[in-house]
Amino acid sequence: MADDDSTRLSDESYVRHLREASRRFADVLAATDPGARVPTCPEWNARALLAHLSSVQTFWQQIVADDVQTDEQAEALQVGDADPATSDAPEPAYEELLQAARAAGERLADTLESTPAQAPRLTWSTDRTVGFTIRRQTHEATIHRLDAELTAAPDGSERTPIDAMLAVDGVDEALRVMVGGCPPWGTITPDKGRMLRIVATDTGTTWLVALARFTGTDPDGVAHDEPDIWVAPHDPGDGTVHPTAILTGATEDLYCRLWGRPPISDLRRTGDLVLVAEFEGIVSAPIR
Repeated sequence: MADDDSTRLSDESYVRHLREASRRFADVLAATDPGARVPTCPEWNARALLAHLSSVQTFWQQIVADDVQTDEQAEALQVGDADPATSDAPEPAYEELLQAARAAGERLADTLESTPAQAPRLTWSTDRTVGFTIRRQTHEATIHRLDAELTAAPDGSERTPIDAMLAVDGVDEALRVMVGGCPPWGTITPDKGRMLRIVATDTGTTWLVALARFTGTDPDGVAHDEPDIWVAPHDPGDGTVHPTAILTGATEDLYCRLWGRPPISDLRRTGDLVLVAEFEGIVSAPIR
């Protein structure tokens, strides 16, 4: 049963996973044709994937290292807009991109390792601490490591296992933050009569999720009213809550499915299959 924050790893574990994923990412792409398409992000090739993660890691390393607290300070870094994956600037040599990616991953891991997780820093979340970035960037690197492996071998022969407890935390982050997170200006209204349970078979972790509506007007004046999900703070698991559907799978498969990446084994869907299909539709867009 997953409570808020109950899936969190130690900061040391996050940094270790981040470092390992970043190194594996670069090693795999070093042996990959720069023009090979990324099957999980079809608009990208290996070069664009390499440049993307390098740019993201460079940006967040500078946010933490430079004690950035405001959007204005972040804009002054001018790193996020320099992503070669989307830039019209001349393309650097692939070897240069590889060297930059390796350096970016190491610098980010070193900076996060040496900075207190509770230290305040700018993030896009209401959690404005280094701890948020440690968690977020670990999953960013892990998912893109998988993208790199599938780019090198679309048949999955280059895939390496994802640690089960890291995958549990990735499921939790995807559900509570990436999909079901709510900004201060919005409201998520759950329909608790349309609830499913997600079950990780190898760890026994469960989540209760209800279909919901997200409404609100953002700071740019755009009104929102769209399907969303709501995740219960706690799943009692004692028979007092009766979801109408269950989605079951190994942690790695659930993690991949929620992040729009192919699972190794099929998930099991029981009960109200329409509800499960609606849930999967809400979370179906790949998160980059």
